[in-house]
Amino acid sequence: MQSLLPFAGFYFSYFAYQGMFSPFWGLYLESLSFSAWQISILMALSTLARIIAPGFWGWLADKSGRRRNIIVTTSILSASSFCLVGLHHGFWWVFVSMAVSHFFWVAALPLVEASTSYLTRAAPGRYSRVRVWGSIGFVCLAMSGGYLLDWLGIAKLPWIASALLGGVALAACKVPEVTPREKSKPAGPIWQTLHKPAVMALFACCFLQAFAHGPYYTFYSLGLKQFGYDKAAVGVLWALGVVFEVGIFMLMPRIMRRFGLETLMLASLLAAVLRFGLIATSLAVPAMAAFAQALHALTYALHHASAVGLINRMFAEQHHGRAQGLYIIASFGVGGSGGGLIGGLVWPHGGVLPTFAMSACAALIGVFVCLRWLKPGYQEQK
Repeated sequence: MQSLLPFAGFYFSYFAYQGMFSPFWGLYLESLSFSAWQISILMALSTLARIIAPGFWGWLADKSGRRRNIIVTTSILSASSFCLVGLHHGFWWVFVSMAVSHFFWVAALPLVEASTSYLTRAAPGRYSRVRVWGSIGFVCLAMSGGYLLDWLGIAKLPWIASALLGGVALAACKVPEVTPREKSKPAGPIWQTLHKPAVMALFACCFLQAFAHGPYYTFYSLGLKQFGYDKAAVGVLWALGVVFEVGIFMLMPRIMRRFGLETLMLASLLAAVLRFGLIATSLAVPAMAAFAQALHALTYALHHASAVGLINRMFAEQHHGRAQGLYIIASFGVGGSGGGLIGGLVWPHGGVLPTFAMSACAALIGVFVCLRWLKPGYQEQK
């Protein structure tokens, strides 16, 4: 059994960068006097990159059988290209620099996910015990990031983010190549699996959940700022959600033994309806804002763990690299960027209320899709 420690280290480094980027990058872009629409475009670049890049990198990894080489090379190129962001403050310079960096940045995670899922296939609950280190990395940087930026100034954020991406590249160098030891049965074309109603429903649920989160990753920090929260409070609220996420990841082995994956997917969508409804109506109340963030444990951790489990169950082993890439495309790519961009159009016409009400509606549609085609309870008993 290969050690899972290098994968835990990669997750920690990868999401430590996210812990600095997600809560504060929108505030940095606002400091450059960009409009809400420009901010939504730039914040959507990481999700837009997930539409094209993961499918390409997943195909290349499955074809070449060299996941590790791709993980290491793209991580180094992502860190190198992000260094360009802080050299100039024009919109198009920032746009191109971020686009290039994120094209490489999105390559590694689905490939690491596929390798981790393979190594923990005999005990799926172990995946969550490894993945939780990503949440811990996020919390560490989100909690400290607000204080760090209050001290250094928001203008230093591009260089801090570049250094964190350098840490991702170093962690990637420790990730081993994972090669299946047993010979798998020949699998048919991946499209034979993709056209099944339950598989299409799964990707639809992933799309709608990510669409609902699109405005959150783009405008949540700006909304908090409008209601008078300082950078430290912004970082604490972001970290709070991930602290609860850590708890769910640690409990996932027990949860997955008791509940089916379809039921967990449904629970994550129901929680998203409540969470974004609360953000839309009660963000000014700190206690309600904190409770809404606690629901992140369900809307992200529970959703992600159930989605990865369902993908591994529905797709043949030879297709796992591409299947994980398609999951990233459908959810964080098309869904996340679509939600963020449409949120950019809605935001100037009412701010928090209409933007996050839209998120709640998207999650509600996901509930109906899950009930109709994934059939929680029914399929689990078959």
